[in-house]
Amino acid sequence: MNDTVEKIGAHEVAAWLRRHPSFLKQFPDLALTMVVPRDDGPTASLASYQLEVLRDKNRELSRRLADLGSNAQINERLAVRTHQLTLALMRQTSAAATLKAMAASLEEDFAGDLVSLIVFDAVPELEQAPWLQVLAHDDPALAPFHDCLLDGEPICGRLQQEKNQVLYRERVGEVASTALLPLPGVGLIAVGSHDPNRFYPGMGTLFLRMMGEALAVGLQRFRSV
Repeated sequence: MNDTVEKIGAHEVAAWLRRHPSFLKQFPDLALTMVVPRDDGPTASLASYQLEVLRDKNRELSRRLADLGSNAQINERLAVRTHQLTLALMRQTSAAATLKAMAASLEEDFAGDLVSLIVFDAVPELEQAPWLQVLAHDDPALAPFHDCLLDGEPICGRLQQEKNQVLYRERVGEVASTALLPLPGVGLIAVGSHDPNRFYPGMGTLFLRMMGEALAVGLQRFRSV
């Protein structure tokens, strides 16, 4: 009687091993003798290959952990600065002093290259401030900001030229990216940067919102009833 030999292909072996992941655990000597190709050409034993894979994963996890730690430190510093700004705004005794404190903090504590504040209501004692504009809420110059003033959503990135022209006027050519915070009923806050990548779409805006809310509440105290 002739023996029939069934040929098993590599794909069948691979499929079988996937269904029996503990097979090599039962035959450790086989695991040590198997070789795995590397990208650069030479082969390695399965054990050393697995070790290298684990090392790569460990390096990647370490990198991610370092990134998380760095982000946590940045957020902590921003939280402290935002808290200090809020306290500073609450200490002011006039609308003018409140806006001055806001502009100074944006320039110094938050490293803004250019700061621009637009408010809807005139502020005594600040007519000549270079970073301040007083424009009525229905001023045609504010037409490009109509939508963002409606929804109050911060915008980060490279703004359209028409927006930059309104915000920065004669210094418009110095700005490459902006963090824009609309304050419905109050005005606009813009922090400009010479760096085109300083502010970008998708970056977190939590602290921007907190700063805007603090300014709005600070100014509310001096509105005449």
